[in-house]
Formats: sequence, structure tokens, C-alpha cells
Amino acid sequence: MKEQLLTKKILKWYDLNKRSLPWRKNVSLEKKQYYTLVSEFMLQQTQVVTVIPYFNQFIKKIPNLKSLAKTSDKKLIKLWEGLGYYSRAKNLKKTAKVVIENFKGKLPDNYENLISLPGIGNYTATAILAIAFNKPYIPLDGNIERILKRYLYLKKYKEIQKDNLLKKKSIFGISSRSSDYAQALMELGALICKPNNPICNKCPIFMNCKSYKKKDFDLAKNIKKNKDKYFLLKVYKKNQRYLFVKNKKFNFLKNLIIFPMEELSKPKNFSKNLNFKISNMNMNIKIQYLKDTGKFQSPFWINKKKLDNYMLPSFTKKIVQYLEKN
Repeated sequence: MKEQLLTKKILKWYDLNKRSLPWRKNVSLEKKQYYTLVSEFMLQQTQVVTVIPYFNQFIKKIPNLKSLAKTSDKKLIKLWEGLGYYSRAKNLKKTAKVVIENFKGKLPDNYENLISLPGIGNYTATAILAIAFNKPYIPLDGNIERILKRYLYLKKYKEIQKDNLLKKKSIFGISSRSSDYAQALMELGALICKPNNPICNKCPIFMNCKSYKKKDFDLAKNIKKNKDKYFLLKVYKKNQRYLFVKNKKFNFLKNLIIFPMEELSKPKNFSKNLNFKISNMNMNIKIQYLKDTGKFQSPFWINKKKLDNYMLPSFTKKIVQYLEKN
């Protein structure tokens, strides 16, 4: 009975406080499924506030699964430009193709088929099932994970492991409004049970929250250490134009346009010019200015003023900005 009461309190709070987000619009079932698919792909590794304008532009230009399956890679990457993690965009298109070819153009409504689609893991599959199909799943994203850790005061290493959290989330119960309930829990974590300074006096379930009772809101985390890597980035410039290559060499930013680079193994006296964090990599970059371009096959020479005419990742654009300033 307590779980039902918990569910009702959270849904009541959501009905009064939910944000107006473009993928929550009251649309047809087919559009809702498409909007959920696109937004969930975009929201992997990216915050809501960043995703909103990208989502709006994306569905305006690519309004359904059929058009997504047929969209050119150039157009797709251009619409994704700046969001990063470009493999998400490519997997989204692959998923659209598989759905058109194998599922008669309809997004599957069961876990086994969803998990088989490119770029869809456990979280995205459960999020789609809950939000798009109103099935009784609670997707365990960072927001819901945080509520769970605080509500049950989970601090020990074993307690905060994913397997344990997946078991413990049953505390939230289920609702006939599964779509709203999954989003309500995410919203509660995003707006109230924030990583720092949670707003407990506005939380609908604070009275039974163990962290609130102990006045200890610090979160125990599984610390993932970013791996340090070192790169020599080669700059060739001629008549306001920079030389670029299509990246066939590295797993990050695969098949996108970057500066010629080579990875260095534990270099001595490495003085970096730039630092980027890509996925779980801490990328240290040293810039080398060169003139001889004879060894490159099919290089791109692009005028610095015409960068917007090309599909360039923000990684490449930021390096150009640095070079122009320095």
C-alpha cells in the first residue's frame, strides 16, 4: 500500500510541475513513438536544455521513421552537429532502416526486439516501452538512480552497483499511467532531487526519504576514471585554408572530418596546447605546424571562412577557433 501511495504522490507532483518539452506534446500514437525514439537517442549523454532546439529542428526536417531511413548521412550529421557522440545519429538511422524493413515500419513494443536495434541498450529500451507504449517499466537513468540512492540511503559499494539498483527500483511501484510515471520520476530527479542542493521541501516523498532523515545528501558514486591519451595534431595552412582528413584511423569521431593526428604512447616532456574530454578519454593535444603535405590521400582543403558549408564536428571547429586566436 505504501508503494501505491508513493506512486500517487509522485504523479500528483508531476501533473502540477512538469516541464513543457517538445517530445511530450499531445500527438498521434505514431508520432509519440517517433518523438520518443529521437529524443531518447539525443538525451543519451546530453542534457535536456541542450537537446530541445536540436530535437525541434530534427523533427521539422525529418518528421517520421520513413524519412529518417532515407535521409542522407550528410543531412543527418549536419542536423546533429554540435550534439557530439555522432555514432548516436548513425545508429538512429540504422534503427529506422531496420524498423522499416523488418517491423513493417512500426517501432516494436517488446523488449527483445527493441534491444536488438542499433544503439538501443537496456535503458533506452525500457524508456521507449514506458514512455511510448505505456508499459510498466521504470527506466533507470541518472535522475531516477539519484532518487533511489537518496530515498533508500544507498552508500556502500555493493548497494550502488547497477544490478542492485535495478532490483531496488521496485520500491517505486507501478502505475496504469506508466508513460507519465516514468517521466515523473525523471522529472523529480532533474528538478528537485538534483545532484547538488536538492530542494527537499518541494519533494512529494521527502517524509520517508532516509537521506532527508539523516540530513546527508552526498551521493556515493562508481568513479570512472577518464583514460589519459596523447595526440600530435598536424596543422597545414595555405592561403587561409586548412588541410583536413576523413577519420578512418580512430574510433572516436569515426568517418568525420578532422585534422591529421597521430596518437603518442606515454610521451616524455609533453606540453599540451589543448585538452578535450571525449567519452571516457581525456585527450591531450599538442599542435605541430607543418608544410609538406605529400603523404595524405584525398585531403580536404577548406577555407576557414567556409567551415559552415561542411559537416564538421564541433571538435574540429573548436580547434580552428583556437588556431585563429593563437
